Amino acid sequence: MPRPLGDLEDAVMTRVWKWNRPVTVREVLEDLQRERSIAYTTVMTVMDNLHHKGWLRREVEGRAYRYAAVSTRAAYSAALMNEAWSTSDNPAAALVAFFGMMSEEQRDALRDAMRVAQLGESGESPGESGR
Repeated sequence: MPRPLGDLEDAVMTRVWKWNRPVTVREVLEDLQRERSIAYTTVMTVMDNLHHKGWLRREVEGRAYRYAAVSTRAAYSAALMNEAWSTSDNPAAALVAFFGMMSEEQRDALRDAMRVAQLGESGESPGESGR
């Protein structure tokens, strides 16, 4: 199970996920510098660490690397939620408490996700329901 990303790791991964393409350290650095003062070597080290942790893959391009996400932000979020839920001594109570914290918009998204998951389990495609 993944451990939560640190603040700088999350800032880097947010950009990689948002851009959804291979990126260089320089591109990430320049975007991060809009918000904070940060050194090239710091960003390079963080991206190298994310590569070694399995979050980024990289390919050599000239004298630099291009990095791409191994999985999506949604998969990362799902893994964190699953980890938190599975370590609870009372998973049902944890879910009830979690649902109670959700906004109406989040509950709507949950209902939509449950419908999609149930359709997947039944073998129907979304357009076949109710036939």
